[in-house]
Amino acid sequence: MTDNHTSPSKAHQREPMRVNDVEKRWNDPAALRLASVYCLVVVVVAVVAGAVYAGTDQPIWAWAVPVVFLAGGIGALVQGYRIWRRGGRWPIWQGAGWLLFALMLATLALPVAR
Repeated sequence: MTDNHTSPSKAHQREPMRVNDVEKRWNDPAALRLASVYCLVVVVVAVVAGAVYAGTDQPIWAWAVPVVFLAGGIGALVQGYRIWRRGGRWPIWQGAGWLLFALMLATLALPVAR
């Protein structure tokens, strides 16, 4: 009589090892540089959108800055998900996404600050 509970399944044996997500010592300077440049580009685009909003009286431009930060945050989280699927160091991109979401929330007051 064989015990099926002691032997691992074949599907489990073929699954690649994943990175330990609990480990907090991430060291990937290239990914940190790339995420920093990404955040900087999003901030520059948002500042340009804000400058356009300051020079016009059209209220639609008031939403341009928060929308840029929202799109940038979603893009950073998508990149983090893609890196997680490959087994890479995804928390760097998750942090970039949450930073851009926080900037989006801070800039939601811009339409009424005018």
